[in-house]
Amino acid sequence: MSADVSDSGFDVEGIEEAELVTPIRASSKVDPDEFFSKHAFRIVYQTNNFLVPQLKDLVVKGDILNIRPEYQRRLRWAATQKSRLIESLLLNIPVPPIFLYENTEARYEVMDGQQRLNAIKEFLEGDFRLSGLQILGPLNGLSYPKAPPRVRRALDRASLSAIVLLLESDSEAGNQFTITDMRRFIFDRLNTGGTKLNAQEIRNAIYPGHFNQAIVELARDDLFTSIFGIPPYKETNPNDYYENPERQKNTLYSTMGDCQLVLRYFALRDPANIRGAMKAMLDRAMETRVKLPSDEVDALKDEYRSRLQAAAEIFGPHPFALPPDEKGRQRVSAAIYDATLVALHRLWKYQPELKKHARAIQKALQAAYGRNENSTLLTGQQNTAQAVRDRITLLESVFKKGAGI
Repeated sequence: MSADVSDSGFDVEGIEEAELVTPIRASSKVDPDEFFSKHAFRIVYQTNNFLVPQLKDLVVKGDILNIRPEYQRRLRWAATQKSRLIESLLLNIPVPPIFLYENTEARYEVMDGQQRLNAIKEFLEGDFRLSGLQILGPLNGLSYPKAPPRVRRALDRASLSAIVLLLESDSEAGNQFTITDMRRFIFDRLNTGGTKLNAQEIRNAIYPGHFNQAIVELARDDLFTSIFGIPPYKETNPNDYYENPERQKNTLYSTMGDCQLVLRYFALRDPANIRGAMKAMLDRAMETRVKLPSDEVDALKDEYRSRLQAAAEIFGPHPFALPPDEKGRQRVSAAIYDATLVALHRLWKYQPELKKHARAIQKALQAAYGRNENSTLLTGQQNTAQAVRDRITLLESVFKKGAGI
């Protein structure tokens, strides 16, 4: 693995989310009927059918249906995939329903079907031409505005069904589960086919709010993108962020690994949250902050930016790179990133001294790499909760030794 810039940016080691699963063991003492009566819940939903032009209007207006571009995943369908959906609608081939949920603002948000809705909107607005059609091959090259009247009428009367999860589901769950739990359960069931959403994409979908938006914004900062090899956000219109082809090829960006990296800092800055599996730590970090007001979130954004800037001032433009391997290649380590930022946070009152003694701190870290007992800890090969705590403590000691505090 190399830290050189490529189409995928820097390779970042250690961002996988291990999850410890404790199975529920059946017991002969549990009566199935009684268990079901006490623990089962029923989702409250309704089914609606929308004509294709209606869906396009809902997406464009955005007052009832929220389909924010960063929702779920960032990968966009290619023109061929969009065209096949249009072909299916023209042929009246059944298309899987979209799934929406009702939020507290009496709006609908998309749980599943973002790509289908985007494809419909973009075709009706003339943003792409049909391509790769297999059954209606002679229509390849057509755009909606230039399509023959019969083709346009066929598409205008096509429909797509929508299943809407209603807020009443929260009360129907008997207070055992929250609406967020409902969304997570349904995402898991919807996530059985096609390209599965990863853990961070699901968090992005089920924990909307100021904190989630802050994570997305922090991952766009110039310093962050430079450190992790993500193409910078130079577009004038923020809506164009999701169309940048180089950024879409970047693995960290396309998988929301960039947002996961930002979240890791907030998950590990609180010592009490360093327990269990990394996935559980990250989930808790989102869940506990989902209702934070904007002013508190702004303070957290300032905090993160100051810690990242300090790391760059102390260690240089690639502050989280491991020493070169036997082939001279460097790897960027999520484990070093975590430990460095959290250690800086804990020692923040000493930050002027830390910056002043940057060179000595660099030498102290290199010495730590040279000790055999630290080899697997610093490279992230040890990734238990205790290893995370030990790694942060080790970086604290490196900072203290180098700065003489």
